[in-house]
Order: sequence, then C-alpha cells, then structure tokens
Amino acid sequence: MPKLIYPVQTIDNQLLLPAGKELTPEALEELIATNKETSYRTVSFLEYATVNQDMLSILQKPPYDMIFQKLDKKAIFTIMKKIRFVQPVLEFLDYFKEKDFYTYQHSLVVFALSINLAQDLLEKPTDRIMAIMAGTMHDFGKICVPLKVLKKNEPLTRSERAILEYHALSGFVLLSYFLQNQQSFAAQVAKEHHERKDGSGYPLGISLKDRMVEIIAVCDVYDALLSPRPYRPIPYDNRTALEEITKMAKKGKLSWKVVQTLVSHNRKDRPHFRECRVSSEKRGIPPADNLYGIIVDKDTVNSGGRDD
Repeated sequence: MPKLIYPVQTIDNQLLLPAGKELTPEALEELIATNKETSYRTVSFLEYATVNQDMLSILQKPPYDMIFQKLDKKAIFTIMKKIRFVQPVLEFLDYFKEKDFYTYQHSLVVFALSINLAQDLLEKPTDRIMAIMAGTMHDFGKICVPLKVLKKNEPLTRSERAILEYHALSGFVLLSYFLQNQQSFAAQVAKEHHERKDGSGYPLGISLKDRMVEIIAVCDVYDALLSPRPYRPIPYDNRTALEEITKMAKKGKLSWKVVQTLVSHNRKDRPHFRECRVSSEKRGIPPADNLYGIIVDKDTVNSGGRDD
C-alpha cells in the first residue's frame, strides 16, 4: 500500500490524513467512519451557478465546436441535467473557477468529452453515467496542490512534480471521504486517471484496464494538450494533439479503441469508430516553449498545502 507523501486536507483546511500515513483499506474505512453521519445536499450539476452558460461557451470554441457539431447538444445537456453532485464537489468547482480557471474549464471539458465517447463505447446506461460523473471529479485532488505549483510558468522541481502527481492519491482519499465509499467509481478514477495500459503511469504504476477509466484518461490527455498552460503558453493545435495521443496509443500507453473513437469524432464525415482509419503520417508541429516534463534540480516547495 502506498504512503502519503503529503497531507490530505479539504478546501477549508480540515486535515483528513497526515503525511506518512499508509493508505490501507482499513485506514480509509476509519476515515470514512468519521463522516458517516454527515448528509450532503445534492444539486444538478448543469443547473449549478454558471455551469450551463460556461459549458455552452466552451463547446462553441474551436476545436470543440468541430467535435460536437454533429451531435444533438440538447440531448447531451439533457443527460448532464440528470447528473447530481454533492456539495463538496460543487465547492471544488467554485474554488478553481476563482483560483485556477484552467482546472475549472478542464473539468467541464472532460465531462462533456466523456459523454461523447461513452455513448459510443459503453453499452450499459449506468456505466455511461458513472463515466460521466467521474470525468468531472478526476482532478478533485488538486485542491491539495499549491496554486504556485499549478500555475507555475517555469520548469518544475522534483519536489514540485511529486506534489503535482500527488493529486491522484489525494483525490482518491477526498472522494472516498465525501462520497463515504472508497469503492466508488469516482474515487477510483481520481486515483487511476494517470495510470497507463503499459504500467508506466502514476501513482501506483499499475496497468490500466477499466474501459471507463480509459475513456477519462484519454479525454484528460487530449484536453490538456489543447489548452494553454503556464508552462506552455501556446496550446497544441488539434491535429498535433491527436497525433500525440495516437503515438501514446501505439506505444501501448492509452487504449487504441478509445483514441480511435476520439479521432472519429474529429472527422467531418464522422465514421463509426470501428471503421475510422487513423493515419500514421505525422504533419503536426508541437508548440514552441513547451516546458512540460522538464525538471530542474532546485527544490523550493516543502509541503502539499495550498497557498490561497
């Protein structure tokens, strides 16, 4: 079982688990037991605050306008309206809309993309709902990452990179606590969305096999490439982003079927994903001044606490 490198705390700085705590099922059950008597209000996700307006605005921008152009947006939004979240999840959205708009927008985009791909790849409606809900909460653990790390426009140090990657385990703990169930699919996704099929991901280095988690992992990588970030002022163009994801699939890191489906949604004629041919020709050019993955030796951050 992994040990927590940094403490896990809520938005209001309530300590849930200290650094050094071994993350055993028993430890999580003890934590969840302290919250069993709490009853959280649930709210329709799309009807909360400005989520509906923000989602519409995002989907009208390139390249999302292309991806969603042939789908019935009304039907998609009808699905979204059925999804309800507990109050702590909504507070997570509020926090990032104010403090780090990228993480807020990213959560909405992965939510919408998950609906898109899940409708093609998942047969059971309940599986689709689970995938959609978890797509929104996959980065929940970033509330434990200092904003100066999330928004840094220079290469990360090794300790800063460790803190950033720590959001996967902290999200697992937080969602287990608030959803009062360490077996919940949302908690699993928070923990595993950076794992890879070949075992090269983090935090556990396990092989990614769950199709629903694979959908969210692909959507997560895709939107991260398409978005401007502090370490990469210019985003990948859509073609180059798809080529990068295709490369990852060919290396066995991401699900080929999920990537193939994503590519099909980007084609004007919208072929069925099983009939979608993915070109091996690479014509895209990655953006200049991309600092992602560059690590410097000088360490400046000592803890996982927020600086807000």
